[in-house]
Amino acid sequence: MIILGLILLILGFVFGISILWTIGVILLVIGLILWVLGAMGHAVGGRKHYY
Repeated sequence: MIILGLILLILGFVFGISILWTIGVILLVIGLILWVLGAMGHAVGGRKHYY
């Protein structure tokens, strides 16, 4: 999810498409939150680790 967010951010910036930029930011933030929760040992979506 983090990688997809970064790709959408880059594409949105290069092509000037604001919706890609917005979706990229949202996916990046959600991915980082899930990554931090998984690293802290919390079960995320029924999984012990989120990769």
